[in-house]
Amino acid sequence: MKKWVPLLLFAVTSHCSLNAQVKLGILGGLHSSKVLETNHIPGWDTTTKPFLNSRTGFQLGVIVEIPLGHGLFFQPALTYITKGRIFDKNNDSLSTLASDTVYNKQTLKLAYMEIPLNLTYKMPLTANRKNFFFVSAGPYVNFVYSGNVTTESLTSSTHKYSTETDPVVIGKGANSYTTFDYGVNGRAGFEIGDVMLSAYYSRGLGNFYHANYSGTFHHELVGATVGIWLTSSAAAKVLRKKDTDRDGVNDEVDLCPLQPGSAAWHGCPVPDTDHDGIDDDHDSCRNIPGLGRYNGCPVPDTDHDGVDDEHDSCRTVPGLARYNGCPIPDRDHDGLNDEEDKCPDSAGTAENHGCPVVVVPEIKQEETDQINFIAHNVNFASASERLLDSSYVALDQLSGLLLSHPAWHLTIEGYTDNSGAPAKNLMLSRKRADAVRVYLIHKGVPAARLTSTGFGQEHPISDNLTAKGRSINRRVELKLSVDK
Repeated sequence: MKKWVPLLLFAVTSHCSLNAQVKLGILGGLHSSKVLETNHIPGWDTTTKPFLNSRTGFQLGVIVEIPLGHGLFFQPALTYITKGRIFDKNNDSLSTLASDTVYNKQTLKLAYMEIPLNLTYKMPLTANRKNFFFVSAGPYVNFVYSGNVTTESLTSSTHKYSTETDPVVIGKGANSYTTFDYGVNGRAGFEIGDVMLSAYYSRGLGNFYHANYSGTFHHELVGATVGIWLTSSAAAKVLRKKDTDRDGVNDEVDLCPLQPGSAAWHGCPVPDTDHDGIDDDHDSCRNIPGLGRYNGCPVPDTDHDGVDDEHDSCRTVPGLARYNGCPIPDRDHDGLNDEEDKCPDSAGTAENHGCPVVVVPEIKQEETDQINFIAHNVNFASASERLLDSSYVALDQLSGLLLSHPAWHLTIEGYTDNSGAPAKNLMLSRKRADAVRVYLIHKGVPAARLTSTGFGQEHPISDNLTAKGRSINRRVELKLSVDK
């Protein structure tokens, strides 16, 4: 934002001088820039000050000349100008040994947007008053645009040359540069036609640097400038008839002399019949309020569905506002729209509310008998969930049946005899059912199609008083169902 302040000030100055015979020009030049520093550091005048040198800079900008009369002119300008200094020191052998530095150079480079406000006096040198000697002086104010410090050094231990550039800090703390600076400047030289040649001097009055020690810092510039006037001050005066509202229609024929208007409407503003902010000359629907982008007409509704084209994603097909002007969608293309379709992503029938008709396969009696046969051949070691080797043939046959009937769901129920504690038997029955389930999953049957549970010594199918009966009771039962 600060970089635009000079431009704003210059624009205001130019605007205030529109009624004067002003001239606009450009100027630029080269100068020698240095920093005038004072401090109370012991030995500074002998160890540092002799090695501070000026650096070459330049300025480039625009200048305005406003005549004040009697040879005096006000000349504000806006220039881009560079300032700074150079510290350049070659150490002697003792200093080199102590600091390990043979050579050290530090260059301060600052760039400002500067506004000089000069009062200029011109003395004519020729009778035609086209050539002058002039002197010009006045205050200036400037704003930091950019800046950096470049340090170059050569060390004795490594014999390496290094260069480092760091941006300057702008602010109010230690080792920072002020945003604003001010001072005085003066020029003296010759104006030959539209060309200005002058010597230039500038001296800062503000302390532009906050060092970490007590001291003051002021800019000083000496140089030369060249300027060229781009416009002439000889502005022709044209007699014009009175036009109070400055609309280009003379008051003599202006029906609205106090209100700017159009010649086509006899100096009155173009009417706006429908009060939509678009005058009738540019309104294609003068009696209906509309928008400028539609030439004063309302936003069209091509498909007449009550949703204007700017909000209608289906402009040529009538639809509903909640679907951005499009019809209710039918994602599964079954002829039933999604709002009435209970299965919007699966094609179905209207009789089934848009859902597919699912045919549930029946389990045949011979398939049930086959499953029961398999179950009778699944056996476990006594008091253990370990499957006997004789069970694997039956379980492999079971896995094949399940894989070939993907709609089947199998419930595996585990049982034990009454030997031992009931709680222990209940846990063992669950482990036996889980053992069958794990084996089938291992064979590729999806886990979601298998359920296992255990009932312990409940529901015996034989007499637990005999060894044979107890063997029969140590079993699994397999129950089929169909997923719907």
